[in-house]
Amino acid sequence: MPDTIQTSNSLMPQPMPETLQQAAELYSESGSTLQTANEKAIGINRLSIIIPAYNEDKTIALILDRINEVKLIRNIEKEVIIVNDCSKDNTEAAVQNYIANTPNLTINYFKYIKHDVNQGKGAAIHTGIAQATGEYLLVQDADLEYDPGEYNTLLKPIVLGSADVVYGSRFMGGNPHRILFFWHSIGNKFLTFLSNMFTNLNLTDMETGYKVFKTSIIQRISLAEKRFGFEPEVTAKISMVPNVRIYEVGISYYGRTFAEGKKIGWRDGLRAIYCILKYGFLSTPLAIFKQR
Repeated sequence: MPDTIQTSNSLMPQPMPETLQQAAELYSESGSTLQTANEKAIGINRLSIIIPAYNEDKTIALILDRINEVKLIRNIEKEVIIVNDCSKDNTEAAVQNYIANTPNLTINYFKYIKHDVNQGKGAAIHTGIAQATGEYLLVQDADLEYDPGEYNTLLKPIVLGSADVVYGSRFMGGNPHRILFFWHSIGNKFLTFLSNMFTNLNLTDMETGYKVFKTSIIQRISLAEKRFGFEPEVTAKISMVPNVRIYEVGISYYGRTFAEGKKIGWRDGLRAIYCILKYGFLSTPLAIFKQR
């Protein structure tokens, strides 16, 4: 549980669907004939940016600088939610120093949450999701592997009224990619292929760290994985939301080596396979929703 939290607003709780028909009614956007794409776009006022952080004191201020520099299309506000997963370094001091000493801050809302004990990246994301007040949210790693300058690329299908979920793919488009580990790339593509078999999606990068979700959808989904199993679990469950519209756009990737602080390893790959199989065999879309 978090022991420190600064917050400004919260979403009103919504009723949980009890039947598949109710679920379809709650989550269907494409069936609406009263709301144009432009009207949907106008309704996007705030983007929640969740930053799970564990021992990132060397990069956290840099990533906040890059977020601060971004001007979102259509004057969308930025809400930054930093979840410090019980770091052992000076991550907390770096965050507090940044908030206190950065002039011309363009981030409209700042929330800082600290876990009492280290729980894992997935658990930190769960905490951030619960606190998000934007109409859409995305996950931003505290390292420098993903570029906040591409937020508008991720948001484009959303502001056009076409998407509920957007994945940023490291394997499509002509964006810069750091050349690193051959077997990691093979592993990522294998995990994406295996995930696609169960979800019937045609993603090119299931394991991407850049995922944008409609907040009213993701906050109603029951998520269990506390480490890197978050990626296959959320993909499996989001694919089962009735009438959900998922898009994929090409992004850049500035990967780190293990010496530079990369944390994911082969055990996480095995866990990902387990999660793909476990959540791929869910028998009904109702199994993904939180219970009352």
